[in-house]
Amino acid sequence: MTDRTPPAADTRPDLRPPPEVVRIARRLEDAGFSTWAVGGAVRDALAGHGEGKDWDLATAARPRDVQRLFRKTIPVGVAHGTVGVLGADNRMVEVTTFRRDVETDGRHAKVSFSDTVEEDVQRRDFTINAIAWHPRTHEVRDPHGGLGDLRAGVLRTVGDPRERFREDRLRVLRGLRFAGRFGFRVDAGTWEAARESAPELPNLSAERVREELLKVLKEVPRPSDSLRLYEASGALGTLYPELQACVGVMDGDEDVWTHLLRTADAAPASRIPLRVTALLHDVGKPHTADGAGFPAHAAAGAALVLGLMTRLKFSNAERDFTTHLVAQHEDLPGPQASDAEVRRWLRVVGRAYVHDLLRLELYNAEGRSTVDAERVRAAEALRRRADAVMRAGAALDIGDLAIGGAELRALGIPAGPRMGRILRDLLERVTEDPSLNTADALQEIVRGELEGVE
Repeated sequence: MTDRTPPAADTRPDLRPPPEVVRIARRLEDAGFSTWAVGGAVRDALAGHGEGKDWDLATAARPRDVQRLFRKTIPVGVAHGTVGVLGADNRMVEVTTFRRDVETDGRHAKVSFSDTVEEDVQRRDFTINAIAWHPRTHEVRDPHGGLGDLRAGVLRTVGDPRERFREDRLRVLRGLRFAGRFGFRVDAGTWEAARESAPELPNLSAERVREELLKVLKEVPRPSDSLRLYEASGALGTLYPELQACVGVMDGDEDVWTHLLRTADAAPASRIPLRVTALLHDVGKPHTADGAGFPAHAAAGAALVLGLMTRLKFSNAERDFTTHLVAQHEDLPGPQASDAEVRRWLRVVGRAYVHDLLRLELYNAEGRSTVDAERVRAAEALRRRADAVMRAGAALDIGDLAIGGAELRALGIPAGPRMGRILRDLLERVTEDPSLNTADALQEIVRGELEGVE
């Protein structure tokens, strides 16, 4: 197991930010503006998790001052105090004026500019995120004990947790993500306040809820570490009732929820659309249980997934990908399936989806309390058969037929429903016997049917 304990205390640690971060900070300081590095990069570097990727600076300079001092800037969020500064390496560093909250409504905070880093970190969510580091002097400012919490492995809010969560309910979900990502224990008061806040989470915008889920799937090595906290805190039930319904529904030696968590863990973070699908693929099971199994759970699950992803405003492409895989993941052709059955299955699944569907099947097999080795072998064998069919150029849709609308019109068949029926019938015939997919053979079939009609 990786040691997550931060290194011993150092009053002036060198966190090794990118050189451009130091240069930008020095330019601001030389102009008379106090400037500190803040946020996740500071936290991760202090925790010994490697060099942070996205370094943010907080400064006493107002946005107009930042724009005046640097030639290449991007107005990322000037109204909120943030200006993007492009360094010599063309990487953007966000520079934000010190701020303090003046009004909050649980969804967003109204802020005003401030002059000190202490006021700026006071408005942050958790102590581990409320640490400032000076790029020039390497001084650490830690007014809320974040370093101690990093070393103790504790997640704690800055100040009163109920007040912090009332200011912005999204902090509850951020906390569940951080606790899972770092393997931290949630402070008792923070946990109780998070549980109390769960009923308010549906008031958050769909986009913010969706992005937090995607961050769990991207950033947490084992998403289950955070998602179990979602369930225990009540966040799962209020935001994802489709998943909550899976808790306690037994499927073999464990419940459906546990299997979904294992399957999501098995899918790699480099394939987020597949991790989303892995987490959701069996949500239809609680609605189709009949005492002996879960008949047609894939179709039921696809309908539920469509509703969930529409509610969270996923893109059309994202919805199409996940709902299609969920709908098709049940009843894959087995080792005894004929070649025609495999071709017919490929027609339904589609070339663009088949490899991802079979990857999902592998994660499904790995997402058991004991890896289903036979299912893994069957999935790999089916992939080899599918690849062979596709390499052979089998007709998997109407566009693959050796004749099309022009040839049918030449035979006296006008465009319309009848032409469509004929093309579908031809596709079915060449699925059964690929040798028929020649212009002569298909035209002969059509002529024979026309003569039969006459």
